[in-house]
Amino acid sequence: MYHHSGSVVRETAGFAAALLDPRTTDSDAMLFQRCAWCGTAMYHRLLCPVCQGSELRTERSEGTGTVRHSTTVHRNTPAARNVSLIEMTEGFVVRGRVIGPPIGIHSGDRVRLSTAKDPVRGEPVFQLLDEPYRAWT
Repeated sequence: MYHHSGSVVRETAGFAAALLDPRTTDSDAMLFQRCAWCGTAMYHRLLCPVCQGSELRTERSEGTGTVRHSTTVHRNTPAARNVSLIEMTEGFVVRGRVIGPPIGIHSGDRVRLSTAKDPVRGEPVFQLLDEPYRAWT
């Protein structure tokens, strides 16, 4: 379903500019979108993936979530690093990095946002809320 009106286009354009302009967001906050029609939460989308609505509200995330999946990457980096999918408490999923040893990060671990944008890779960085070395015991 596509709804075309001047107000929606202006609202969406203002939203996209706010997400891409580093002066409008502080580094400790993660912004996401919520569809005004169906209430679906999403991260950096132009249209709702459920109803294809274009009326998206910008909201601020609490910054807490759960690791859904984590993998270790050895490519293009001097040391191994992890890439994780984090399911945020608001209901959207974001790709980011969890601080800590890659072997100590597991599905189901609770995390908190540390930095909304890594200066090198531009992805969110999280830190573990639970004991990070439980896999080594």
